[in-house]
Amino acid sequence: MYYLNQFIFGIFPYIAASIFFLGSLIRFDTNQYSWKSESSQLLYPRLLRMGNILFHIGVLGLFFGHLIGLLTPVAVWDTLGISHEAKQLTAMIAGGIMGTLALIGLMMLIYRRFSSARLLANSTWRDKLVLIWLLITLCLGLGTIHVSAHHLDGEEMISLMQWAQHIVTFRSGAADIIAHTHPIFKLHLFMGMSVFVIFPFTRLVHIWSGFGALVYLKRQAQLVRSRRY
Repeated sequence: MYYLNQFIFGIFPYIAASIFFLGSLIRFDTNQYSWKSESSQLLYPRLLRMGNILFHIGVLGLFFGHLIGLLTPVAVWDTLGISHEAKQLTAMIAGGIMGTLALIGLMMLIYRRFSSARLLANSTWRDKLVLIWLLITLCLGLGTIHVSAHHLDGEEMISLMQWAQHIVTFRSGAADIIAHTHPIFKLHLFMGMSVFVIFPFTRLVHIWSGFGALVYLKRQAQLVRSRRY
């Protein structure tokens, strides 16, 4: 178990990150025609809009919440006078709200995908894999709230923060920090990291295009006139 813990939480994060970046780059370079979200609105529009809105709002909230919560040094929170207990409670409430929104939206998308024979026939195994993988990851994440509610001292949360900060700063000993963390947190971390592994091989790559769309904010205004005959 020691070596498995060292591999999953000390080495696997870097493997996942390498596959995420290199895989995305290779796919964009070799197969740009597959670089899309592959919208299925024309095949079956029901539940798509509401499911997408709820899912994306929830996921974006979770992403930035995790980013800020895990990577902000503990000293910053202490300097601001925010106790570990208050931070954990805030994370539980905000994560619960965003996670529930994402879960409701995802369940709508899953029901839509698997209940329509026409849509199911046009779905690849990768489409189904992403939905199921995200569902398990979300459920595990929401499950951590129940575990956290039984100990609001913030110590387990601090361990997760230190682990994440050790990983992104390439410091050794990251896996040892969460060696005794509750299994549900570890499963959630593993599933979350694995999303980055499957990312380049699925429709999730369209997220990169969302960042690329930001260039339009700096583009000069264009004057468009109607054609007159």
